[in-house]
Amino acid sequence: MTLWPRSSVAKKFLNAVTGIGLLLFVIVHLSENLLLLTGNPDDYNRWTHFLFSFGPLLTVIELGLAAFFLVHIGSALMVYWDKLKARPSGYSVYRSAGWTSRQTLSSQTMIYTGLVLLAFVIWHVITFRFGPHYETVIDGVPMRDLHKLVVEVFSNPVNVALYVAVMVFLGLHLRHGFWSALQSLGAYHPRWTPLWYTGGVLVALVLALGFIVIPVWVYYYL
Repeated sequence: MTLWPRSSVAKKFLNAVTGIGLLLFVIVHLSENLLLLTGNPDDYNRWTHFLFSFGPLLTVIELGLAAFFLVHIGSALMVYWDKLKARPSGYSVYRSAGWTSRQTLSSQTMIYTGLVLLAFVIWHVITFRFGPHYETVIDGVPMRDLHKLVVEVFSNPVNVALYVAVMVFLGLHLRHGFWSALQSLGAYHPRWTPLWYTGGVLVALVLALGFIVIPVWVYYYL
């Protein structure tokens, strides 16, 4: 008995479901981080304190999210491995079939942008979830001053540059991943597929730019 499904269709389906789930998390995470732009540290700290107040339930949610990441990565690697086995020698000359082939820099670098994002997530969790624990008091309630940690991290231009670069990779990953996931879930249709494809570009652009604005804003204005 194997841990992963043998069918390539099933692997792509699993990758698509977990990918959509992670996309929803990214959207929620961006909306949370936009509180950093209000100019009031209390707004961000109140929200993070609310999340931490879930206690053990938050830990369960984080473990579930980690499981989503692992399954998404594992299924992606299995799909990539299947492609390598089906084409062990590769093509001597790459020829694009044009726009209809959907072959882009984004589609050709999915495995690499995914690995970069994995490394970033590990750094991100270590830095912000388990980083220095500053304290603040808001409305008489002691809580973690995560806003101070964010400002501290993004006061370093190297961290800002690395964060911005990774968000470019995120945009590339989402551009192809969005419409590819919908296709794997059976949403392919001659009329609607161009819409999904365009939607993928817009989603990738909005999310990448949204995340890029945050460290740049913190560096220059906080």
